[in-house]
Amino acid sequence: MSYLTEFFNLVSDETRLRIVVLLAQEDLYVCQISGVLNLSQPKVSKHLSKLRDLNYVVDKRHEKYIRYSLILKDEVIKKLIKNILENIEQYPLLNEDKRRLTDKQFYLDQCKPKLSN
Repeated sequence: MSYLTEFFNLVSDETRLRIVVLLAQEDLYVCQISGVLNLSQPKVSKHLSKLRDLNYVVDKRHEKYIRYSLILKDEVIKKLIKNILENIEQYPLLNEDKRRLTDKQFYLDQCKPKLSN
């Protein structure tokens, strides 16, 4: 039960919920998440750190980039997220995030010059 309570406390923050839903769709780099959500990288990184600290995401370095993957251990939570994705058109902000996810390569390309300095 504590895992479930912890998860709901975590995703009671809109930004973290949006990140969880994005990462449920695919693994992403910080630059991509930042671009899709139209938020600063430091703000996104702060939320990802919280998700990582509580073992809901794992990060893997690829050269200068950090790629995040969602880790859900609880079957109820997995089904909940799956249900959200299956009905995403009912959630305008999440649906817009999904639409913007198609531009993930653009967001990654935007970060390349910043990262190479």
